Amino acid sequence: MLRKALLAAAASERVRELVTVTPAARSVVDRYVAGESSEDAVTVARRLRSAGLLVTLDYLGEETGDAQRAAATAAQYVHLLGKLAAEGLTENGAVEISVKPTALGLLLKSEDGRPTAVGEWVANDHLERIAVAAREAGTTVTVDAEDHRTTDASLRMATALRDRFSSVGSVVQASLRRTEADVRALAAPGVRVRLCKGAYAEPPEEAYPAKHDVDRSFARCLRILMNGPGYPMIATHDPRLIAITGSLGLGRANGGFEYQMLYGVRPEEQLRLAAGAQVRVYVPYGNDWYRYLVRRLAERPANLALFLRSLRSGS
Repeated sequence: MLRKALLAAAASERVRELVTVTPAARSVVDRYVAGESSEDAVTVARRLRSAGLLVTLDYLGEETGDAQRAAATAAQYVHLLGKLAAEGLTENGAVEISVKPTALGLLLKSEDGRPTAVGEWVANDHLERIAVAAREAGTTVTVDAEDHRTTDASLRMATALRDRFSSVGSVVQASLRRTEADVRALAAPGVRVRLCKGAYAEPPEEAYPAKHDVDRSFARCLRILMNGPGYPMIATHDPRLIAITGSLGLGRANGGFEYQMLYGVRPEEQLRLAAGAQVRVYVPYGNDWYRYLVRRLAERPANLALFLRSLRSGS
């Protein structure tokens, strides 16, 4: 019930305005977001790399309805990739990027407000530009998952790009009922697939409403990926699922998979796992942090308690 309320708050402009102008919220934001600029993102990436962790950077923003903003987001990624390469951080994909298709214009509408196929064309054009910059920088791109409305287009875009950029990764969400079938289709030689639980409010006909069903879906998809010929990227903080991943990973060649965890969540566990496996930290940056933060609060009650304490202390 609390999770549903928080996910609803993520879409509320009124709640967004209240939270984003509260000074005390900044201390919580800083725990989960690298900062607002590409310089902030590079600084955090450099620090994590010095600790032996891999990194994927996400420039925050989604569901843009403005073509110019979509183009600016693509330009920001190209700029970021240049800075990362100049710092020597991108070698062998050590620091890569994650991109949300709706931030690149996937959901652009016609002038009369109706959905249009032009959005996918625009987003794909921007994504290809980013993929070229990533290849020149010596790193990779992962096409992020969003809510179920975008799943087909996101998977389609990533699959098409892999014909020319073999390292482009896809993301699937265990919360969606369709994901096991998607995972079977994606479990192919060399294909990079990030498996996560999912952090979007979805209708019950599209997603499992109960946590234990999501966990079971995750475990089924995990086994398919870890027993397959691709490159699994297992994004979870759940100790049970981490343990299952470790057991399944014993049968894979060294470096044949990686754990992925969020910036600011269980940092000690990230370092523990990195002592014997590859661990990549998902690091967001930018000023459009509100929806990202609320989803993190929805995932872990401890995060919400910390946030509320910060607001009280700052009032």
